[in-house]
Amino acid sequence: MNKTWKAAYGVLAFAVSTALSAEVVPAKQSASDWYTDAQTKLTEKLNTNNAFKAKNVILFVGDGMGVSTLTASRILKGQQAGNTGEEGYLSFESFDHTALVKTYNVDSQTPDSAGTMTAMMSGLKTDVGVIGVNENVVRGDCSTALGNEVTTALELAEIKGLSTGIISTARITHATPAATYAKSADRNWEDDGDMPVEQLTSGCKDIADQLVNFESNLEARFKGVDVDGLDVVMGGGRRSFLPKDVAYNSADAVSAVEGDRTDGRDLTAEWQAKYTNGVYVMDQAGFDTVDPATTKHLFGLFNESHMQYEADRANDIAGEPSIAQMTEKAIDILDNNEQGFFLMVEAGRIDHGHHAGSAYNALTDTIALSDAVEKAVAMTNPEDTLILVTADHGHVFTIAGYPKRGNPILGKVVTVGSEQPALASDGTPYTTVGYNNGIGFLDLGTATDADLSYNEDIASGRADLSNIDTSASGFHQEALVPLSSETHSGEDISLHAQGPGSQLVQGVVEQSVVFHLIEQALDLIQE
Repeated sequence: MNKTWKAAYGVLAFAVSTALSAEVVPAKQSASDWYTDAQTKLTEKLNTNNAFKAKNVILFVGDGMGVSTLTASRILKGQQAGNTGEEGYLSFESFDHTALVKTYNVDSQTPDSAGTMTAMMSGLKTDVGVIGVNENVVRGDCSTALGNEVTTALELAEIKGLSTGIISTARITHATPAATYAKSADRNWEDDGDMPVEQLTSGCKDIADQLVNFESNLEARFKGVDVDGLDVVMGGGRRSFLPKDVAYNSADAVSAVEGDRTDGRDLTAEWQAKYTNGVYVMDQAGFDTVDPATTKHLFGLFNESHMQYEADRANDIAGEPSIAQMTEKAIDILDNNEQGFFLMVEAGRIDHGHHAGSAYNALTDTIALSDAVEKAVAMTNPEDTLILVTADHGHVFTIAGYPKRGNPILGKVVTVGSEQPALASDGTPYTTVGYNNGIGFLDLGTATDADLSYNEDIASGRADLSNIDTSASGFHQEALVPLSSETHSGEDISLHAQGPGSQLVQGVVEQSVVFHLIEQALDLIQE
């Protein structure tokens, strides 16, 4: 049906349902905000356009952003705004279409980011710990990668002449961003210093090297192809691009020797030599000076390792942009190409907050991702831009305990009709959110760096939280099973979509379907 007819049908359907409501549904029911809100949302879906082809695609990946993380984050966001919280939405939760995604790897029931992101980028699932290669590769043996490389959506976008970009708040050589551009038999080979000597001497390249040489590598794989390379790359992980020599330390180096490379190469200098019309930046001041109208290539490495948690970003020595700011800058540069663009944005530190047992940091970084998506929506046209928001996997993070409506999501459980925290059978209060496994209870006060938990002993058993502020940034939730780090979970995650082709996002799907959604929208595979 055409758009005009569908719009008219939607109005008619709404009018008919409203008339029927007046006859058969009690007035108090039909006048309820719950009732009218649901009715309005259904009508909006009836008016969804029937376009399937897009000029641009933006894929947002919240690393570790499972469904319970979304629920708790939306509540926290609402409560920070002075509301009860449960009734709100993160920006992308209002998108027209949603599906559930199965996340298992070929060899693992509970997945890792290397296998899951390879599935989203290539259209086929693979094993844990390998990047940009199929399941026939033996992890740690780079000779088995030859001939088993996969082609990614980002590579196909490059070949088609679209502008391309990668953003991550983790190291840019970390599993999720690396799966867009690299081929590696081990996700941990971020630089040559991470690789066994026998693997290096066999001719295999580390992930940082592959990023800097992405253009020439792609042209070598596909004869006759002429591409202009990645247009925007921003994230952390500077150490993998610098020599292991104090002379190459950046102004905000944390380690005595920042660089990890053992081959003596400065890959940031090599990148600048390749892209003389490009801009390399490493701090907020440099980022702010980048002019999107004239910048052809942008390479930003804002931290020695991962970028800061959003809650800790103000404490960065040299300053670094937020995920929303990086998204805005990237779109401003990429949309200079009239043919369109493909952009992948990862909120990598959601995952790290959970691993460290800090719900505060995981949820705060999820809210930051929501802000970045909101920025992307405001900057693009829903008639020509498909926006996908998903996760690679979830975490063993739970919401439980029968707290009353509006109870602080990071607080102790207070049940309906009570003003005091509920007590467990051991006589002590307990929190609404917690973890099935991990480092366990820590009270680090107002600390905003979740990773400080790794400096502490693993806690086992219950703690008396009576006099503890569990909503403080430095509080780490209790865990049932004591481990050195909290683990991923194996349940389905969600996929939210808006724009041309978003209508195909429905049902329960394999993670590899994400690639095909991108390919369908952009017509990346030319016959």
